[in-house]
Amino acid sequence: MMMAAQLHAFSLSSNPSAPVAGNLIKSRSAAHIQSATLPTSRPSPIIQIVGGKSLGSNGTDRSKLSGTLDLDSNEFDWVELDANIYHWAKALRPVQWYPGHIAKTEKELKDQLKLMDVVIEVRDARIPMATSHPQMDSWLGNRKRIIVLNREDMISTDDRNAWANYYARQGTKVVFSNGKLGMGTMKLTRLAKTLAGDVNIKRKAKELLPRPVRAGIVGYPNVGKSSLINRLLKRRMCPAAPRPGVTRELQWVRFGKDLELLDSPGIIPMRIDDQSAAVKLAICDDIGERSYDVSEVAAILVQILARLPAVGYKAIQDRYKIEADGCVGKTFVHKLGLQLFNGDAHQAAFRILSDFRKGKFGWVALERPPK
Repeated sequence: MMMAAQLHAFSLSSNPSAPVAGNLIKSRSAAHIQSATLPTSRPSPIIQIVGGKSLGSNGTDRSKLSGTLDLDSNEFDWVELDANIYHWAKALRPVQWYPGHIAKTEKELKDQLKLMDVVIEVRDARIPMATSHPQMDSWLGNRKRIIVLNREDMISTDDRNAWANYYARQGTKVVFSNGKLGMGTMKLTRLAKTLAGDVNIKRKAKELLPRPVRAGIVGYPNVGKSSLINRLLKRRMCPAAPRPGVTRELQWVRFGKDLELLDSPGIIPMRIDDQSAAVKLAICDDIGERSYDVSEVAAILVQILARLPAVGYKAIQDRYKIEADGCVGKTFVHKLGLQLFNGDAHQAAFRILSDFRKGKFGWVALERPPK
């Protein structure tokens, strides 16, 4: 019965014109999305997505295929995609993850913030909005902040440019980095020292000795905070691994004579109200695996990839050699399980998620900045 209910939640509405409402960002109104009517002629293979439009073989809306083969990602309706993810997520059990050590860390971190000259907030470049803590602004107040979009190697140039322009318009300092290879670390160091350059000027005026600039590195679990620090120091000082929850305690680390860095465990809201953001966290492995059903999240990922102009249905079919004409994400996961894993849908789902995380569908972001 439970499986039937899950499959039903992913199936197309019997009324193709039924609207779907998504309310993801406070400033956005509910987005109403209608399913496109299929032509009477023989269609190209499609993946049907509940609440969304029928997709052509390259994952674009059929209504936009006339006169063009590919939909430019800058013209893609990201608001509509977010609305669909919101709708799909409503059919799942809530994704919630709040290990015991995070509550302790949050309290300690708020105390340490008072000592920081500049805060470096690390986010996942694939999902900068989903990895933005909703309480961070209130915690920081007027304290200087640098946003680091880590894993820039996992997004396209168009994605990078879109976010760079967005933060430039806001007047927010942003650095793109690759914590594994160290790209962006020197720029980050220079920027942190520059922003906090007045610290020792004020100390000198008070006849105090100069001290190192104190920079706190904060962010969600598994966004690469510790790897970034290790690259800055050029040695392994902080525990780092490609899974959430490795760092458990706050740790101050000295970087040269004039900079101190605070490595902190990942912090996440006690309750994640935006379940579309929670699904993105699960897809990008920025939340504990025990908090979600792998098969359900992989099914949504299939439906997202089918819509993205940089991926589309054809890339999914080419990778797995599975005809998925008329399939919803859940059905596709089960088909892959039957073909590769003796009917084990869990293994099939893990393979899809792992392939995305390794860039097997290309390096693409799951978010673009709001307009």
